[in-house]
Amino acid sequence: MPVISFMYEDFCKLLGSEISLDDLTSRLPMIGADLDKVEGSEISIEFFPNRPDLISVEGVARAARAFFGFELGLKSYAMKPSGMQLIVDDSVKEVRPFIQMAVVRDVQMSDELVKSLMGLQEKLHIGLGRNRKKLAIGVHNIEPVKSPFVYKAVDPDAVGFVPLAKDEYMTMSQILTDHEKGIDYAHLLEDMTKHPLIVDANENVVSYPPIINGSLTEVTPYTSDFLIDVTGIDEEAVRTALCIVATALAERGGLLYSVEVVSGDVKMQTPDLSSSFWRLETAKVNSLLGTSFSDEEVTECLGKMGHDVKASGRGVLEVCVAAWRNDILHEVDLIEDVAVGFGYDCFKPTLPSVATFGSKLSSAPLVGVLRQTLIGLGANEVTTMAISNPQNEFIRLGLEKDAMVSFENPLGEEYSGLRVSMIPSLLRILMQNRHHPLPQMIFEVGVVVDGKSAENKLRLAALRSDAKASFTLCKQYVEAVLRELEVKHSFVEGSHPAFIEGRCARVLINEGRDELAVFGEIHPKTIEEFDLEHPLIGFELDVEVLL
Repeated sequence: MPVISFMYEDFCKLLGSEISLDDLTSRLPMIGADLDKVEGSEISIEFFPNRPDLISVEGVARAARAFFGFELGLKSYAMKPSGMQLIVDDSVKEVRPFIQMAVVRDVQMSDELVKSLMGLQEKLHIGLGRNRKKLAIGVHNIEPVKSPFVYKAVDPDAVGFVPLAKDEYMTMSQILTDHEKGIDYAHLLEDMTKHPLIVDANENVVSYPPIINGSLTEVTPYTSDFLIDVTGIDEEAVRTALCIVATALAERGGLLYSVEVVSGDVKMQTPDLSSSFWRLETAKVNSLLGTSFSDEEVTECLGKMGHDVKASGRGVLEVCVAAWRNDILHEVDLIEDVAVGFGYDCFKPTLPSVATFGSKLSSAPLVGVLRQTLIGLGANEVTTMAISNPQNEFIRLGLEKDAMVSFENPLGEEYSGLRVSMIPSLLRILMQNRHHPLPQMIFEVGVVVDGKSAENKLRLAALRSDAKASFTLCKQYVEAVLRELEVKHSFVEGSHPAFIEGRCARVLINEGRDELAVFGEIHPKTIEEFDLEHPLIGFELDVEVLL
């Protein structure tokens, strides 16, 4: 979780009210944080990652102003049009499609601001920005550049500029190989023939997102007028990040100005500080929290969390949520805010009216038998993630790509869906441990997800890497498992691309109606696909058939 460090005096200045250090350190964690440490007048506090608006002292002061009752409700910021324009070229839409900008003027530069702004930018990059992949933020001195700005995709070998922390001209390609930030983030632009670039009206480079800004717009101790750009692949995340950074500077006394962003026929003014509106029923709040709050009491609690509320008088509330509160995704999140605003320390604990006791899952005895059997055979149990990708689940096994439960916004191609087989997970474990001596034998009892029905399926899989591994040895392991299960079975010849033809078999039960397992010698092509060298045998058993 992100740790925010700030000076007590700076916080009180931003708060606009006096509060004792003891009172502050005892009450501030109630917003949803853990106090890390207090050294003199420096306070370090660890906020939960679902609140990116609280990862700067400016955001904490804004939230505390409402939570402590100094300024209830939604904070509003005056904003005027800057008269500046940003043109989004079609060429960038397949590279890094979203961008928004803001201008903040008359900011009083200070050491506290520099420290806070740098920390805020970096924490947003890591958290909300997924290490700059989802979004990247540029903070610039606006004086040397001129509107209109253009966001476009260019040939990285044909365009260059002087980047931050350097004195010499470098092409964009050189930056990726020679600049510290370029080396760190070059992977974000892999396989792209054109790279994103922001230039001003005179073709001066403002930023090369998500890598580095140009030295022309470097922020100095004398900078008072800022240009902020946020680019990314998630429009809502870009909007939220710009709101958080721009309003943080506004909390320091800066004046907000919007920039007109033109993308084709679409024009919009950014930053977009418009609020979202939610309908909340007081009865549902009381049902979930076990309280008997009135409309007025719920309104007061939400006001302490920075929301504006209108009550209809019929137990229905209209809640106005700030643009920087991207953690409000459901009415349950608002109910949680009611609880936080009321104070968790104010709830009186009660014993449950009905005593209940947990029990084992119906599959537990069977799973226990399987585990003990494999351990008795000399295998080591492993636990792997159910997250995988089509390359591992199908292509590397020699299978045609099939249905798989996939994620809308995966962290990367490596983690894009849920596995449909256990064997690829075990192959990856062996790949990571190939430097250890042989033989190696591992197994796992875990869940796969059917790609068509999206249902969880319990499976057992085992692999053995051994120079002497053979089909006969694998059959002995399978027979040992079947013997412990005491299930009538038959063996028939099997065929599977991941196994060697003629050295693969299937286990049938229920008079041949159901397939229980597939086993045999792993195909050399599969072994090579997972960067392994030695012979492999293995099997995968469908536990669901036995339940």
